[in-house]
Amino acid sequence: RAAHGTCTLPPHFPPAPQFPDAPMRVAALFACAAALRDSDDDSSDLSQTGVKANFPFYHTSDEIHAELQRLSSNCGGMMQVATADKSDGSGNRASIDYVTITKPGATPKNKMFMLFGEHARELISPESSLHFLKTLCGETNVQVGEALDNTQFQIVVNGNPNSRRKVEGGDYCLRVNQDGVDLNRNWDEKWQADSDFGGSDTNPGSKAFSEAETRIFKDLVTDFQPTTFLTIHSGTMGMYMPWAFDREHLATRNNKNMMDLLVKLDKDHCQCPFGAAGREVGYSCPGTCLDYVYDKLNTDYAFAFEIYYGEDDGELKERFQEKMHGGSFLQLRDSLAHHEMRPVFEDQQSDFIQLAASEESEAMTRYECFSLFNPDTEVKFNNTVTTWSTAYVHLADMIAADLQ
Repeated sequence: RAAHGTCTLPPHFPPAPQFPDAPMRVAALFACAAALRDSDDDSSDLSQTGVKANFPFYHTSDEIHAELQRLSSNCGGMMQVATADKSDGSGNRASIDYVTITKPGATPKNKMFMLFGEHARELISPESSLHFLKTLCGETNVQVGEALDNTQFQIVVNGNPNSRRKVEGGDYCLRVNQDGVDLNRNWDEKWQADSDFGGSDTNPGSKAFSEAETRIFKDLVTDFQPTTFLTIHSGTMGMYMPWAFDREHLATRNNKNMMDLLVKLDKDHCQCPFGAAGREVGYSCPGTCLDYVYDKLNTDYAFAFEIYYGEDDGELKERFQEKMHGGSFLQLRDSLAHHEMRPVFEDQQSDFIQLAASEESEAMTRYECFSLFNPDTEVKFNNTVTTWSTAYVHLADMIAADLQ
């Protein structure tokens, strides 16, 4: 296999003790080297053949849709699946599945809206959603407890399906929608037409809610009127609350309760940076779903989680531990990492709060993009979706208890 400009034998290739004809292994590596020599980096990238050929444990968008239909008939009458359709000004159409889960006879205090898959290359986000739905329907080993008695869920499973299909075909670096717009810059909260971010990856669109996808999200979340909002991304590890547009301040309304929840969740499930999104990462990010839902809909609990980073996250955990064991909790709440963490995020950029298409990301091969944003082994995949399904249940339980 040729990847990152080097040759490695694929995982299924028999190890040497089970493959006594060593010259054949050497020949395989020489053949790979010849392929690299005779082609450029991109054409030697295994992503040419698409996600199912290389990572069969992932689902295509069509398979996700089929799984939702199957689950709706096997979830004890709790699950309803619907599809929202809209067109944008360019004539492009978005068709997005969403799921509502309500336990019969329950009177939940908490209404939790979850948005997965805004950025196409973050395949693990919709995969995490699908695993969580299976968890709520009793198909995984994650314990749900009383979560369904106290919380009603509405979930956008795959928020950018048109571009995700291109990613599934091997375009692993694609972040934006079919119009080239970053859906997480297109919300009407401090939206900027030509921000300082620039770059194709962070195009905010011609106006707020110019895109069919974001108009669908807006309609759904407005109609649902959640008490809790959560959006899921990947590309680093982090747990954020508002504001994203403001680098200097925490959100004011309900900020202590949100921060208290993040402290507990982070310790149990992430051990990663947490706090106000813009302040935590050190970058301002206008036009996000996080700030819009918190501000415009007065949702008391609003969060953005980044659930996977495909490189060594030791520095993130080290900085987290330094802050947890140094200074007062008041200082922790005011700024976990404003100055200290910024150098870390310059190397390990949040995909939720991204300045632009950095030179490094533009230089990555498609395989490097895949493995940065998504688990590239089945073991890492299963660990990720299980860990975060557990965290979502824990979050729902804690908020429901706060609302009692």
